[in-house]
Amino acid sequence: MSKKLKEDKEKIIAIKAIQKKLLGKRLSYREIFAIMDEIAHEKLTDILTTYFVASSFREGYSPSELYYFTKAMVETGNKLKFKGLVADKHSVGGISGTRTTMIIVPIIAAAGFKIPKISSRAITTPAGTADVMEAIASVEFTPAEIEKIVNKVGGCIVWNGRLGIAPADDVIIRVEEPLSFESFDKIIISVMAKKVAAGTTHLALDLPYGKTAKIRHFSDAEKVAKKFENLARIFGIKIVVDINEMLEPAGRGIGPILEARDVLYVLEQEAVRPLRLETKALRLAGMLLDLCFQEKKIKKNGDEEARKILESGTALNKFREIVAAQNGDQSISCYSLKLARFKKEINSSVSGRIKDINNYNLNTVAKVLGAPNDNYAGIYLLKKLDHNVDKNETMLILYSSDKYRLKEGEVTIKNLPVFTIEK
Repeated sequence: MSKKLKEDKEKIIAIKAIQKKLLGKRLSYREIFAIMDEIAHEKLTDILTTYFVASSFREGYSPSELYYFTKAMVETGNKLKFKGLVADKHSVGGISGTRTTMIIVPIIAAAGFKIPKISSRAITTPAGTADVMEAIASVEFTPAEIEKIVNKVGGCIVWNGRLGIAPADDVIIRVEEPLSFESFDKIIISVMAKKVAAGTTHLALDLPYGKTAKIRHFSDAEKVAKKFENLARIFGIKIVVDINEMLEPAGRGIGPILEARDVLYVLEQEAVRPLRLETKALRLAGMLLDLCFQEKKIKKNGDEEARKILESGTALNKFREIVAAQNGDQSISCYSLKLARFKKEINSSVSGRIKDINNYNLNTVAKVLGAPNDNYAGIYLLKKLDHNVDKNETMLILYSSDKYRLKEGEVTIKNLPVFTIEK
């Protein structure tokens, strides 16, 4: 059979499989591989890819389909190879301004475990981990370069997009992004495919739920956790899942450079550091360390070690090593970061207590300001849930490199308020 005929046959199998899934039928591995391969090599149009994504949004996948899709997504891309234990952390997220990864990676690496963090760009929030890291260092590397960085400094925080790891996922993310949605099963496949391809052996999974998170209800979080645990077991990955309620950002900065500053506030143990971000990062780092210590039969407490590494400045030094290895400034500090040229303080029109933060509106306003494409755009929250606020007191600051976007952000936040204040 000629190459052209073979390619045509694969495309026909993929299209028929999408039609079949739209009718609610289960797919075989052969059909699923054809879909993933066509998407990975961008042979399907965005319209057909969108049909495929939509076909599973409500009904989801059977356990066998979850495994098949994850395996096919891995097999149609590149893989990283590391010797021994490979730690990783992932947050399902959906809540902006919660950049725990950039605190956890240096803690785990400083403890002596390899942690190659392959991160995504923003999907539903104004910045993904890759966007935030890119504001201070390079994030685009080849698999060989990543292996070299990790073997040298113990960890990395890089973008998946140029690696060819689970390439179908990046195409799917592109068609999902305008609608800002992902199905639970798609999230599971996306995360696990990247972990398997990156050679992960031990994984800490952050599974936040809340009315404006990707997962809204505790019961849904439990179901998602079980699916993650089942898939991890099949692929031989040891996993610990932290289901936690999140009603607001753990940090104060929303947008690449402002979130990077939050991370450095914590690593440098500044008095103004967001303590909720620090607490969440330490909890997840402790859980991951416990998993790693257990594997290596090391009699240490993960929580205690994580805190010791952070408070001693060891995590900061390791973070700076990672930044330098990724072509950034090794002397980076929260005080050396450049902020946006234009800013606007938003004051409260009433006195009272903040009883709600609308994370959807927060994301929308930050995007209007230019995040994540403008590294310096975003929002800095001076007030959080349950804080008291006086009339005319500053609640948050808008930032943008474009004065017209800043003005648009001002108008948007009046129509889409971030805070609900109880008088």
